[in-house]
Formats: sequence, C-alpha cells, structure tokens
Amino acid sequence: MTQTSEAPTVVEQPSKPNRRRVHRAWFVAAVTFVTIIGAAAFRSVPGLLIEPLHTEFGWSRGTIGAAVSVNLALYGLTAPFAAALMDRFGIRRVVAVALTVIALGSGLTVWMTAAWQLMLCWGLLVGLGSGSMALAFAATVTNRWFTERRGLVSGILTAASASGQLIFLPLLARIIDNYDWRPAAVTVALAALAVVPFVWLLLHDHPADVGQKPYGAREFVPKPAPVTGAARRAVSVLFSAARTGPFWLLAGTFAICGASTNGLVQTHFVPASHDHGMPITAAASLLAVIGIFDVVGTIASGWFTDRFDARRLLAVYYALRGVSLLFLPLLLAPSVHPPMIFFIVFYGLDWVATVPPTLALCREQYGEDSAIVFGWVLASHQVGAALVAFLGGVARDAFGSYDVVWYASGALCAVAALMALVIRRRAGGVAATV
Repeated sequence: MTQTSEAPTVVEQPSKPNRRRVHRAWFVAAVTFVTIIGAAAFRSVPGLLIEPLHTEFGWSRGTIGAAVSVNLALYGLTAPFAAALMDRFGIRRVVAVALTVIALGSGLTVWMTAAWQLMLCWGLLVGLGSGSMALAFAATVTNRWFTERRGLVSGILTAASASGQLIFLPLLARIIDNYDWRPAAVTVALAALAVVPFVWLLLHDHPADVGQKPYGAREFVPKPAPVTGAARRAVSVLFSAARTGPFWLLAGTFAICGASTNGLVQTHFVPASHDHGMPITAAASLLAVIGIFDVVGTIASGWFTDRFDARRLLAVYYALRGVSLLFLPLLLAPSVHPPMIFFIVFYGLDWVATVPPTLALCREQYGEDSAIVFGWVLASHQVGAALVAFLGGVARDAFGSYDVVWYASGALCAVAALMALVIRRRAGGVAATV
C-alpha cells in the first residue's frame, strides 16, 4: 500500500512547474514586438525632416520627398526578400544586420551636405533596414513559433508595426523642435544599436534551437535546412503565386488598405483638417489617438481571425472603413467635437485590423511560402499608399479641397470588401472555428 500511494506523488511533482512555465515562443514574440515598433519609428522619421532640411540646405520639398518615396518603396519591396533571407541565414542574423544598417544610415545623415546623400542614407539604407523588419518578419516569427494563437500573435505584432511610428513621432518631433534634426537622427541610430544585443541573445530562429515544440504543437518540429538562393526563391514564389487568383485578390485588397490608411489618412488628414481651420497640433494629436485605438483593434482582429472566416472579416473591415471615410468630409471643422472623436476611435480600431485575416489567408493558400507571399502582398500595400499619397496632393491642388479624395477612397474600400468575399477557400484548408 505504501508503494502504490507514493507512485502518484512521484508522477505529479514534475508536472506542476511545466504547467506554470511560460513558453519560449512568447519571449520571442515580445522581442519581435519591440523590434517592429522600432522599425516603424525609424521609417517614419524622414517625414519630420522635410521642413528642417528645406530650411537648412534649401533643397526643394520634391527632392526631399523623393528620398522619402524611396524609403517607402523599399520598405515594401524588401519584405519578401528579407523573408527568404531569414529562411537562408536565420531570423536573428537578418534582423541584427538590418538594425545595424538603420543605425548606419541614420548616423551618416549628420554629416551630409548634398541631396544625393539624403537619398542614400534615409532612402536606401534606412529603407532597406526597416523593410527587412516589416510585417513579413512578423509572419516568419508567427509561422515558426506558433501553431495555436497565430491570429492573436499576428494582431499583436501588426499593432506594433502600425503604432510604432505614431508613438515615437511626438518624441522625435519635440527633439527636432527644441534642438535640431541632427540629435533626432542620432537618437534613431542609438536606439537601433541598443536593440541589437536583445535580438542576438533572445530572438532564436526556431523552436528546435532551444529543444521546444512550437506553441500549441503536439509534436516536435525539427528545424528545416537552410534554403539557398534567397533572391531567386523570392522571385520564384512571386511568379508561382501570381498564377493564382487569390494572390491578386489579396494584393488588390491590401493595396486599397495601404491607400486608405498610410497613403490617405496618415498623409493627408492633418492638412485636410487644417484646411477647415483646425490647428495642426490638434490634428496631429487626433492622428496619434488613432494609433492608440489601432492597438486594441488589431489585437482584437487577431483574436477574431482565430475564430471566424478571414474572408468575411476582411469584407466587414473594408466596408466599415469605406462608410466612415464617406462621412469624414462632414466632420471636419475648426475644433474637435464629439462626432470627430467618434470617427477617430472607430477608424483607429479599423486602421490595420485587415492584417491578421490577410496573413491568415496567405498562410491557408500558400503554406510554407506564405511569409514570402505576404511580403509581396505587403509590397502592394506600399504601392497603394504611395499612389494615394501623391494623387491626394494632386487632387487638393486641382479641386481646392480633399472631399473627392475621401469619397473615392470610400468607394475603393467597397470594392475591396467585394474582392475579399470572392476569394476561394483552398481545397483541404482548415476553416476557422467559431
């Protein structure tokens, strides 16, 4: 009797600490979260430099804007190649190098004297570095480290990307306003270098590196062999995906997403509000509030993506965004009033809620290549943002107001909602459960 009564005690003892232990995947996600916030902040800084550089060097705003455009374009176009490089060399090495490149590009601006140097530093170097830590980075981490809660993790990491620039913009703007643009550039460089040790020590490439299964996995997953030919693979994945209908539907909807967020509201909301007599500081504060509610909306979207059909979620998100944009011209006024606050909260919740379901559809349709495919879909997002950022300004010059831009973007969102609904489920794909 004594032996049989002691046996359960021996078995139960080691199981208790295992239940309490936090899975390593969450630490990797936390480091990824901090890194993506930094990458978003670094990418947003060039917009703050337009007026100081114009004043000091006499460069035209078009010249400075060209460097910013290169930065935006590379942010999107680098993502699929960065995902392929992570498959070849590992997440940790690629991200550490990217942070170093950002620090180099930001630090060198302190000594620049010609416009081509701005194009090289902020356009090329910072664009390549921040693009290597774009949402494709989040997709790679999510795919490798999580089997369950992928939608939730995607939402959290997406919130970091979308909100980082809105969180850091006020701080860097204050540094530029109180001191100069050079201390802000040095701050970005030092911040990039400060993250490198954490990435190198804590950002493991694969669960197998630490002898663990992915979070939620029932079986141990061995680490795959490095994939050679990163650039060739990124291009080949693009050509392969481009032969399928879902790719174009996902790319099209995400281009409209970029057009109606980064290209439209982030670029033109402040000047449009100022056209109606609202102080620039008040309009900028409203834009920052969007970033706060974006965190809530994106994490909630990730939770929904784990439970509902991603196509229908996208349709709802785009439809609601389109309706809100149609009402915005009626809400712009010299002062902030309750209906405008309601718009800001509502729009903030929807800002990038589209990312978790889009990523889930890429994963369902393209499997192991989903991170690279999502990188190309992200590139379409940036192309859409760049086009509307430019065309919105042209429309303002031509019509004297932004009204036509808001209405056209609302109509585009309705088109995106319809496109999301016609995406076909992949044969054998796992449907979300309610």
